[in-house]
Amino acid sequence: MRNGHKSIIQIRRYHSPCGDLILGSHDNKLCLCDWATRKNRNKLDKRLQQTLQAEYVARESDVIVVASRQLDEYFTTKRTSFDIPLLFAGSDFQKVVWSQLTQIPYGETLSYGELATVVGRPKSVRAVANAVGANAISIFVPCHRVLGGGNKLTGYAGGLATKSALLNLERHKK
Repeated sequence: MRNGHKSIIQIRRYHSPCGDLILGSHDNKLCLCDWATRKNRNKLDKRLQQTLQAEYVARESDVIVVASRQLDEYFTTKRTSFDIPLLFAGSDFQKVVWSQLTQIPYGETLSYGELATVVGRPKSVRAVANAVGANAISIFVPCHRVLGGGNKLTGYAGGLATKSALLNLERHKK
């Protein structure tokens, strides 16, 4: 809270070839890049606003402008990594998982089991999967690169067709 008022998360829609994303920034960092059609849209928005003690305001920010440009470059296969400051709004465990997601190289994948091992919780695959599913910063924090056992496409906030499209985009660039 600032001066007795909630701070703000500046938000704007971004139209991607795979569907609309909602971009959000707070304190000069990207805190939201999520699919507008996400099944639990309200739940994620409420968590983000409560954690950051902020409310959404439809307004452009420098961070959103840069994020939009980097997404344009990503979708036209001119960008394979991102260099924008991120703000994770979640539990310490979620932050560890999300941070590890940013280490999965462009065009590569990891299973939920492998990710659980990498974060030091090999017996906690379900908890890791739940943390991945709670990711609010899609693409920049590439949860689409995490697959189920046997390289099976499983769960994605943008839908399995979108997950497949993103993986295909990255595979064709390599």
